[in-house]
Amino acid sequence: MEASSPNAEFIRTWNEILVPKFVRFRHVLVDGFRGHSDAALAKHAPRAGERALDVACGFGDTSIDLARAVGPTGSVLGIDCCDAFLEFGRRDARAQGLDNLRFAVSDAQTESFHESFELCFARFGTMFFQSPLAAMRNLRQSLVPGGRLMMLVWRTLEDNDWLKFSKEVARKYLPPPPDTGQTCGPGPFSMADRETVTAILEGAGFSEIAFERIDAPVMVGKSPQEAVEFQLLLGPAGEIVREAGALGEQRRAEISAELAALLEKFQTERGIVMGSSSWNVTARRAS
Repeated sequence: MEASSPNAEFIRTWNEILVPKFVRFRHVLVDGFRGHSDAALAKHAPRAGERALDVACGFGDTSIDLARAVGPTGSVLGIDCCDAFLEFGRRDARAQGLDNLRFAVSDAQTESFHESFELCFARFGTMFFQSPLAAMRNLRQSLVPGGRLMMLVWRTLEDNDWLKFSKEVARKYLPPPPDTGQTCGPGPFSMADRETVTAILEGAGFSEIAFERIDAPVMVGKSPQEAVEFQLLLGPAGEIVREAGALGEQRRAEISAELAALLEKFQTERGIVMGSSSWNVTARRAS
């Protein structure tokens, strides 16, 4: 990937800061997010023989789901800007004998795709595009005429208890992060607003745009202690503590204690389970 890419800074942040954290909590992220992608793919199942592009595929579990759905006569390309994520997908695909699936390090906003796809899929990745209109235009070009887009994006923070409560606790002790803080792009809720997303997709050349709400439980840790660690490494609470610097470290113990007491209320046999909500956004490449 070119170092001169307009997204180089954000890609570097992902690789240097977020990849180790995501790998540590892979079991939480993959299992937790699966409820959303399973619901979306069950309703809008890929067809046998289709060529599918999985954007920001992360650990590759959705790419594997797509590869099974399109079968041996179809193919899937999973792309992500973090090769460390893709190594998990490559390993799992080899173990399952999926010859119709390959992975590549790629920036979806700038990549020149050398093949056309019937389906472009993305689970919780498009919200981090630095220039979403440019990225969606590029993804539109990857589709054949009439090709389908399906992307899962988080609804508002208020609709996602699994992140909302931890942010509320952190803000009781610390100021909000500065605008100059190190980030991985616009953020997980940048595509929560239907009008905004519709305008982006229409501007990128998509039509038949529709939004379907998906509510699914998310396991954020096997125990309150693991759930606290997860919340303070990833998401809004973790950003607040990190950007507060020395003050954040001074208040970490207090924040952790209050979070543990709060999260313990959500203990189930599966672990700490909380509510989450997404939009499944579907559209077609306008001819």
